[in-house]
Amino acid sequence: MPLYEYYCADCHTKFEALRPMSQADAPIQCRHCESMNTSRAISLFAAFSKSESGASQAITGAGGGCSTCAGGTCSTCGIN
Repeated sequence: MPLYEYYCADCHTKFEALRPMSQADAPIQCRHCESMNTSRAISLFAAFSKSESGASQAITGAGGGCSTCAGGTCSTCGIN
């Protein structure tokens, strides 16, 4: 079962939930304030590659925020 990230617009909290893919966008209650004013958030991930010398380096997932701002915080989508 996939792990999804959600954002609560009322208390500005991000939380995770294990849910079937068929319920990924279904309403879910905030674990912090119990509000139903939540939405699924974009999940970031990191990938690493080893160089010929054996050193690991990040190749993606270094940024944050959304596609609009590409920063750590976004005033348009509410990601903190």
